Amino acid sequence: MQIGVDACCWGNKRGFGRFTRELLEALLEIDESNEYLFFIDSKSSDHDDIPARVKKIVVKTEFSQVKAASADGRRSLKDLWAMSREVLKHKVDIFFFPAVYSYFPILNRTRIVLTLHDVIADHHPELIFPNSKSKFLWKLKQKIAIKQADLIATVSEYSKKEIIEYFRLPESSLRIISEAARPVFKVLPTNNGFVSALAKHRLRPDERFLLYVGGISPHKNLNTLIDAFKRVVDSDTNEPLKLVLVGDYKDDPFFSAYPRLREQVADLELENKVVFTGFIPDEDLAYLYNAAALLVFPSLEEGFGLPAIEAMACGTPVAASNTGSLPEVLGPVGRFFDPTRADEMAGVIREVLSDESMRLQMKADGLERSQKFLWKRAAEDTLSIFNELAGH
Repeated sequence: MQIGVDACCWGNKRGFGRFTRELLEALLEIDESNEYLFFIDSKSSDHDDIPARVKKIVVKTEFSQVKAASADGRRSLKDLWAMSREVLKHKVDIFFFPAVYSYFPILNRTRIVLTLHDVIADHHPELIFPNSKSKFLWKLKQKIAIKQADLIATVSEYSKKEIIEYFRLPESSLRIISEAARPVFKVLPTNNGFVSALAKHRLRPDERFLLYVGGISPHKNLNTLIDAFKRVVDSDTNEPLKLVLVGDYKDDPFFSAYPRLREQVADLELENKVVFTGFIPDEDLAYLYNAAALLVFPSLEEGFGLPAIEAMACGTPVAASNTGSLPEVLGPVGRFFDPTRADEMAGVIREVLSDESMRLQMKADGLERSQKFLWKRAAEDTLSIFNELAGH
């Protein structure tokens, strides 16, 4: 069987880029019988980590997928046609989109699996799109993609439920492909690498800090997290505490809250306590997870919430929103708060920081729970979807 894959998201630094890379690498490890054709636009094709086993088909385009999928960008009709035409030249049995962001019409008579990670853009358009034009183009692309798909894949039971409800789809048209932490995310010793990774971001091994990992987008609700952090530090002046926000704010093409967050930090006089790190390689990020007193995940909504799994795999306690997929992903291991209430968020943070026995229990339970999420299992589920469609 020939399986075509939209690999244009391969180099993206956001969660759907990681999903693309980790899932496809795991899939190639377990599936030696099928042939994989990766279609990638020429502006995004300079990745030397694409597995050698696949047939990489580079399509000449004017703009990169990353720019086209940005908050105020879009793919030109010429680039869309170039991608569609190239796929048309090959007789693929299944075509897989790991994300809807880089969707283009498939003209072959083939089965299509489309991944919708969440419906955040549909529930909170005012936090995702800078203008009505961007919203319209996104909706149009999404509608065509869903209509053309034979099966919809998503990443959690929560997302499955929301997609069915929002788009009025039959449950039989959806399948779940979960996510997992990379092996680099694990409990690490306090060695020179540990000290060096922290020093890059003006942190010391003996310094207590809260950690956030993810996009710097409005729906991530970081403004409420900063307000909650202010309440925590004002209520406990005896122990220094920092807030470390890990996320790309320089090159991220999506709608960003960074300028306003910087203003908020200045207004609250927290410049010496709040650290914006920008993008961090996984090797350094693993050290930050290990060193953090607590990962705080304040999003208004998540389709999955991969940093929660990464933190648990590193033995880091997690406090998160009681909305979206996070209660499903964390289960009884996490501590939860209403993401719209800074006082409640601050209360949960204080509770975890002040109770060492609770933190130790959360660490042990988190390590155990993280082992239930495996990329190999996700790959097996994906291969089952392909075989199911091929048998129709």
